[in-house]
Amino acid sequence: MKYHLPALVAASFAVAATATAAPRGFTVEDLVSMERVGAPAVSPDGSRIVYTVRSTDLAKNKSHTDLYMADLRTPGAAPQRLTADAASSTDPEWSAAGDAIYFLSSRSGSSQVWRVAANTGAATKVTDLPLDVDAFRVSPSGDRLALSMAVFRNCADLACTKARMDAREKDKSTGKVYDRLFVRHWDTWADGRNAVLYSVPLDRSGKAGAAATAVSLSGSLDGDVPSKPFGDREEFRFSPDGKNVVFSVRIAGKTEAWSTNFDLYTVPAAGGQAPRNLTADNPAWDTKGVFAPDGRTLAYLAMSRPGFEADRYQIVLLDVASGKKRKLAADWDRSPGTLQWAQDGKSLVVDAEDIGQHRLFNIDVASGKVTPLTGQGSIGAFDLRGGTLAYTQANLSAGAQLFSMKLGAAAKPSQLTALNTERLADVRWGEAEQFSFKGANGDTVHGYVMKPWNYESGKKYPVAFLVHGGPQGSFGNGWSYRWNPQTYAGAGYAAVFIDFHGSTGYGQKFTDAISGDWGGKPLEDLQKGLAAAVAKYPWLDRSRACALGASYGGYMMNWIEGNWSDGFKCIVNHDGVFDTRGMAYATEEQWFTDWENGGPYFTAPEKHERFNPVLHVNKWKTPMLVVQGDLDFRIPTAQGLSTFTALQRRGIDSKLLVFPDENHWVLKPANSVLWHHTVIDWLDHYLKQ
Repeated sequence: MKYHLPALVAASFAVAATATAAPRGFTVEDLVSMERVGAPAVSPDGSRIVYTVRSTDLAKNKSHTDLYMADLRTPGAAPQRLTADAASSTDPEWSAAGDAIYFLSSRSGSSQVWRVAANTGAATKVTDLPLDVDAFRVSPSGDRLALSMAVFRNCADLACTKARMDAREKDKSTGKVYDRLFVRHWDTWADGRNAVLYSVPLDRSGKAGAAATAVSLSGSLDGDVPSKPFGDREEFRFSPDGKNVVFSVRIAGKTEAWSTNFDLYTVPAAGGQAPRNLTADNPAWDTKGVFAPDGRTLAYLAMSRPGFEADRYQIVLLDVASGKKRKLAADWDRSPGTLQWAQDGKSLVVDAEDIGQHRLFNIDVASGKVTPLTGQGSIGAFDLRGGTLAYTQANLSAGAQLFSMKLGAAAKPSQLTALNTERLADVRWGEAEQFSFKGANGDTVHGYVMKPWNYESGKKYPVAFLVHGGPQGSFGNGWSYRWNPQTYAGAGYAAVFIDFHGSTGYGQKFTDAISGDWGGKPLEDLQKGLAAAVAKYPWLDRSRACALGASYGGYMMNWIEGNWSDGFKCIVNHDGVFDTRGMAYATEEQWFTDWENGGPYFTAPEKHERFNPVLHVNKWKTPMLVVQGDLDFRIPTAQGLSTFTALQRRGIDSKLLVFPDENHWVLKPANSVLWHHTVIDWLDHYLKQ
């Protein structure tokens, strides 16, 4: 697909094309210091797009986010910077009239909603609440905000929560008592608060009422809106007339840690009534409800199997008046991530993974016909208003940029940003190519290879063999700021990565295939995939290869140690499962280990032990670098320490890199630099010396 670039963007690429610096490989410092474009918000009339840009100061080891606006009415016009405060500005949303942008900022000392005029000017504070605002939406009628704050549900008002939190800070005791699970989640210990959805009125100037006017919309329910740890404002929305709010919540209680039963509720935006459950008939996951422009239909995403977080999402259309439901495009074997209605209400735009890509699709509401809107690459966030579709898109050789298009038969995307083009003008990117082979059960399996930046025909190059996590995930044609093949290509390595059985974007049957079979078909796919790549691409040096993976990929590193022990010169294991029994009892989201192993450990111990790496330590012999984040509560620190202990006791060359302040991911700039250099040095030691 060809992209039509405005003059500004084209000029930026022209600067890059004329750069005279000698070509070089992409470095981790390049990766960490790149500007990152964030979620776009389209104005009500579709003429302007506000988006975020995150920049990083390596010297200060911190990042900062500002708002920018692209005006589509003036092709080629430079994007306009809307904020420049010391504090970051995030989560932009247009006012109903399209004359201002609301956003979140902590510039006043706590996270509050702010407002800036669309024609620029000084930002004004909208909310002045005693607690942090974590997420918000503006009513289409312009008279109200829906916002989420963390509160003690047994408090009568916001001041009560603030007083209790202040008292805790002064309390010299540190002990905490719990009576149910989710004692800790992702990287945070529970403190007794829930994320509760509130409604606050706006006056004519766009300023919100006082704390006393904040009305709880979800506080009668024992659950978090949005969900923890990664839920956002996609989980709650106003109706088109602004009179109602629909939101998704999982009722907590004692079963929350092993339940995926989210339901959609509706409640009057002004409060005064208890929320009404719209999806009580489905014991699995229901989420991301979006009203049609006329308010008569609610589209949402629904899974069908309780307890399975990687089940296929199907699109359900709910007739608001009658309550009748029907599935849309039920035979389309993809799992959408987000929904947006077209302006005429006749179609939906959705995103979904698709054979190593992450694309946008248009789905006709009447017929269910699915039409792709984008081609190669990976879509990030997107928004659709006034007939304008705005989205971010990346690929294996480029970080995300902002694009827009007008929906219609002749839709042509325009690229609106050229972030990092000039600063990376002298980088020679590793060239990537997708390939396929016959994997386990004779099924077609896909993967990618990437050449090193300094590739020369006739030469062979050492291999970084990357294994993705999830395990229901994908290393496709996208861009990552953690596991990025270009950082290995930039260090002179060829990269190979396989979407083994269990990967997403190839149909639900393929995704389902890994559950209960962690060390079976996936390992066979990895072995056959590497062999197929070596046979197809003569520049891959099979005799010099290291395997790397995180999360499930880290599990696979431990499994490879004992079940493919002669496969690699070295291994890198980041936050990987070492003992499935320990994992079953220590991880926080219990539904995951339950589903993947056919039930809780105490009911199906033999299934948990079937592919347990700890049972094969006596066969370990490959040198391994172990990486662990001490705030990782998904795969706790004991798993990494146990792996390192096993290696040391076996006398295997090994190192342990621990980050006391990182979770399942390495996010801080300086830590990311250290992580990448430690990993590359480990590969260099075994593959280049």
